[in-house]
Parts: sequence; structure tokens; C-alpha cells
Amino acid sequence: MKASELRDMTIPELQKELLVLLRAHFGLRMQHATQQLGNTNQLRNIRRDIARVRTVMGQK
Repeated sequence: MKASELRDMTIPELQKELLVLLRAHFGLRMQHATQQLGNTNQLRNIRRDIARVRTVMGQK
């Protein structure tokens, strides 16, 4: 997700997006811990998306 897309969202929408991303991150971490995650790059991408959302929320 791009930062420009996030800047167009409202605070409640950003909070919902953050919650979705945190849940996805938790699921990926569990898959990684149980050796079921094939593409470990997904963890990195989710972490960066979470950081983007939190940054935009801080700017607003």
C-alpha cells in the first residue's frame, strides 16, 4: 500500500487498516514459527505497511 493512498483515508479508516495489518502480521508470525510460511518476504512487507499507517496517523 502506498503512502499517498493512506493520506487520503480518514483516521477511523486508518485505524481499521492498522488492525487488519496487525492481525495479518500475527498470522504470518505464527506460520513462520511453525515452519509453514513459504515466502518470508511477506513479513517484511507487512511490517513496512504497519509503519506507513502509523506514520500517516502521526502526521494527521
